[in-house]
Amino acid sequence: MGRLPFLLALFYCFHVVAFCFGDGSVVNGEFELGPKARDMKGTVVTGGPHAIPGREISGYVEYIKSGQKQDDMLLVVPNGAYAVRLGNEASIKQKIKVVKGMFYSITFVVARTCAQEEKLNVSVAPDWVVLPMQTVYGGNGWDAYAWSFQADYPLSDMVFHNPGMEDDPACGPIIDSIALHALYPPRLTTKNVLKNGGFEEGPYVFPNISSGVLIPPKIVDLSDHSPLPGWVVESLKAVKYIDSEHFSVPEGKRAVQLIGGKESAISQVARTIPGKTYVLSFVVGDAGDSCEGSLSVEAYAGKDSVKVPYQSKGKGGFKRASLKFVALGIRTHIVFLSTFYSVRSDDHASLCGPLIDDVTLISLRKP
Repeated sequence: MGRLPFLLALFYCFHVVAFCFGDGSVVNGEFELGPKARDMKGTVVTGGPHAIPGREISGYVEYIKSGQKQDDMLLVVPNGAYAVRLGNEASIKQKIKVVKGMFYSITFVVARTCAQEEKLNVSVAPDWVVLPMQTVYGGNGWDAYAWSFQADYPLSDMVFHNPGMEDDPACGPIIDSIALHALYPPRLTTKNVLKNGGFEEGPYVFPNISSGVLIPPKIVDLSDHSPLPGWVVESLKAVKYIDSEHFSVPEGKRAVQLIGGKESAISQVARTIPGKTYVLSFVVGDAGDSCEGSLSVEAYAGKDSVKVPYQSKGKGGFKRASLKFVALGIRTHIVFLSTFYSVRSDDHASLCGPLIDDVTLISLRKP
């Protein structure tokens, strides 16, 4: 491609649609392309709504450089050299080209700065979510999150908005590393009554970020779909979606880590035949992330349950477990949760817990 066609293509991506460079990519997703010097006053972007390439901004938006301080507080830039901070009622917007009717997940990295009550509103109309920033799961001060939406329009606005009203208008969440990923809802098979039992279908995981991706609970994300297709985060705290590139994963390339004790649970409703005997099989282990000590997973199938202890050395490993039960109705509620809260031994701050993987539910011909 010659220089002129390339520049024209780049212009098209910046000014028409953001989703030009393949699955996962959005234009300037890591904010490494920043405003011109004349469009800034200190850290505040003052050059109008299009001063940041690939974005439309509104309100008090700061362009933050790694290592920068606010008074005595170091502002965290999670990935790369630059990020943006959204002050009171500030927002950043980007056009994305999608397929109407399809499901997508947005993965992004966010850090809390000044206030305990900070929140972040993420939306692609008509879907939206407001994420509370009270709990920081990672010991480094930031977390990667995923949220899903169903596309109603082929060209949509992806908006990140700070709805807060802090005493200091400069306070607000720092946003970095945004990616978009198409989701393909898994179908039932003859080998498993559950959908997506291996967790292979899920949100985009950044190849250069080793923290995993948080999936917010249903109490926060009120939509009827999930970035983890087939499953619902049925708890007060998030669960972590992990990959084999950065964690020890027993089967395939993906797994789920239950990081919030009994406040971190996933569930799925399975179609069953009353009176028929079923076996729920699954893997329990540790993700090789220095989550040491006594871990435990509780599995529920309707009124039946089993508790699976796992003694972790934090270096990876797993064991298989199962629960045999008789279905009481045409639908059976399957739930997994962690018995205990745990933190990583290497930083004594990051929440961790047991992982689950390779979940199958099959019926027995003979009990």
